[in-house]
Amino acid sequence: MRDSRMSTTTPTTPVRAGLSTLEALESEGVHILREAVATARKPVILFSGGKDSVVVLHLATKAFWPGRVPIELLHVDTGHNFDEVIAFRDATVGRLGLRLTVAKVQDYIDDGRLRERPDGTRNALQTVPLLEAIADGGYDVVFGGARRDEEKARAKERVVSLRDEFGAWDPRNQRPELWNLYNTRHLPGQHVRVFPLSNWTELDVWRYIEREALTLPELYYAHDREVFERDGMLLTPHPALARRESESLHQRVVRYRTVGDASCTGAVESSAATVADVIAEVAATRI
Repeated sequence: MRDSRMSTTTPTTPVRAGLSTLEALESEGVHILREAVATARKPVILFSGGKDSVVVLHLATKAFWPGRVPIELLHVDTGHNFDEVIAFRDATVGRLGLRLTVAKVQDYIDDGRLRERPDGTRNALQTVPLLEAIADGGYDVVFGGARRDEEKARAKERVVSLRDEFGAWDPRNQRPELWNLYNTRHLPGQHVRVFPLSNWTELDVWRYIEREALTLPELYYAHDREVFERDGMLLTPHPALARRESESLHQRVVRYRTVGDASCTGAVESSAATVADVIAEVAATRI
């Protein structure tokens, strides 16, 4: 059945005759995965258990069906993740029978390679464990779930992003991407980041989740949760997040639009308890 809703594809994702928006995006994502894996020595998917990485992994299962997914998984665990997301991550990996490597920020703090930040958050501490995990694992093609619609830093990314031996991106070395042709060649010590969802929007992702009946962590849907307010955000009690005396707990119906670290990820009040509800909410959101 064709998707009759308004198209959200960008000019770089041409909709072929007879294909819906979601079908065109899926076809593009599958093509990108196959092209990159064809030239890779050892590819890996960054898999956190969040919705975007779930979609990338699902595209990989389609790209290589009926064979086994020939890609390992990698997650940088800050130690501040929601328990529900870690449980979902492990269940998904077990169900698919894939190999998961977990690089733990806590290990780097314990042996002195990293120091805790004054604010207690660890998002900024993920870079070193990620780069060392890529080097130690010998991964040369690294798939991520970043989308250009997320924020300015990601809007500039190409589908294939060349990284040097230090993991840095130099726009002067970026290759042109004409039509659906991608150059993943790189020198020893370098690697490429590949983003199959580059041309997707948040709404595209949710519509695809609905179409494919994908399972996500329950945090993405409305549920009762104890929260407290800090700097305009609704945060939940967590071992990594000390509540101040002035911050009182309230029971609210909330959901999470993203399931990052509990120490810095805020919930939003919402009654969206199903995928269809979330789609309606996202479609009406203006940021």
